[in-house]
Amino acid sequence: MTGVDPAQRPEDTERAQPDLGRIGRAGEVLLVAGRLGVTSFGGPIAHIGYFRAEYVSRRRWLSEEEFADLVGLCQFLPGPASSQLGIAIGMLRAGLLGGLAAWFAFTAPSAVAMIALADVIRGHDVTAAGWVHGLKLVAVAVVAQAVWSMWRTLAPDRARSTLAVLAAITALLWTAPFAQVVVIATGGIIGWRLLAAPATTTRRARLDFGVSRPAGIVALSLFAALLLALPIARQATQSHTVALTDSFYRSGALVFGGGHVVLPLLESQVVPPGWVSQQDFLAGYGAAQAVPGPLFTFAAYLGAVERPSPNGVTGGTIALLAIFLPAFLLVLGTLPFWSGLRRRASFLTALAGINAAVVGLLLAALYRPVFTSAVNTPRDFAVVVAALGALMLVRLPPWAVVLGCALAGQFLL
Repeated sequence: MTGVDPAQRPEDTERAQPDLGRIGRAGEVLLVAGRLGVTSFGGPIAHIGYFRAEYVSRRRWLSEEEFADLVGLCQFLPGPASSQLGIAIGMLRAGLLGGLAAWFAFTAPSAVAMIALADVIRGHDVTAAGWVHGLKLVAVAVVAQAVWSMWRTLAPDRARSTLAVLAAITALLWTAPFAQVVVIATGGIIGWRLLAAPATTTRRARLDFGVSRPAGIVALSLFAALLLALPIARQATQSHTVALTDSFYRSGALVFGGGHVVLPLLESQVVPPGWVSQQDFLAGYGAAQAVPGPLFTFAAYLGAVERPSPNGVTGGTIALLAIFLPAFLLVLGTLPFWSGLRRRASFLTALAGINAAVVGLLLAALYRPVFTSAVNTPRDFAVVVAALGALMLVRLPPWAVVLGCALAGQFLL
């Protein structure tokens, strides 16, 4: 029996275990992503923490460096970063089928909830509910744990720690829509010119996402073609379905930063034309804070509640697919080239800078909006400290900590 190479990483050993088959691994992705879809509260930054705990620490489907590389890529692309990260990990595990499974399972729970709530929460405000406040508090703990863990791995020396601090300061002081992209790009330039590649990068394996380069080119071409063709089709057909698809596709294709950043763009698409009232928009936004999974599923609510829609489920489904389609095409198109780039020595130094900048952005996000939108009193901070201790010291599963904080918010705060 052949022994395992002592130099082989645990992650390589994990992926070298008996193959379950593409369909079997996709089923595994479906189950794991589904559990994350019903327990991942707190928005895209918190989702990164949940993903890291599940995919890196627990299941070891990829290494810390590989995870950070994908985080850097997804933060740089327009669209919902956490969903794109999940798609990329699903594809790494089980190819295109795994990517579809990861997206569907992570998105479906919140999408179903938002469509179901479309007719229920009109005129009601759930943002003041105690359990919603508890969910915001657990997000603080999840992000804090992610920042601590990623800082130790991705910014362990003085140079990269300095870059992370500068990135955090810049993100806190400069809140322009494209600030995040500029910070990441600047981190890459500084890394390329001034940093030495970390020693671990020289051992990075070539990642197989199950997608060829020609397929990637087709995906990127389709992304651009739809972005150009849908507005033309909208004007030519005067079809409300085409108009709905165009509005949500452009929202998903042109927003950087994901999460809350997409809300002003969505409001400009659905409120001025009279599709959704301002009151219904705000009510749905409040409900979106109370469900797990990606905030982009707010589009499902808007599609279901918009007035010209003959069927709420149909409108919600169209809006949901349209806003996520650009994200899927971009991930599918870039991953085949990303795997090769990350193995080049000249690129690895830039990647080290990007990873350090991402850590800084996470630190900035820990303060605003995660901490500032949740912690208002000493009791709030006590709950955050307790949740952080449960995650890092007691090592309770994230779903249990989420449940505990929701109960604390409802009955104790």
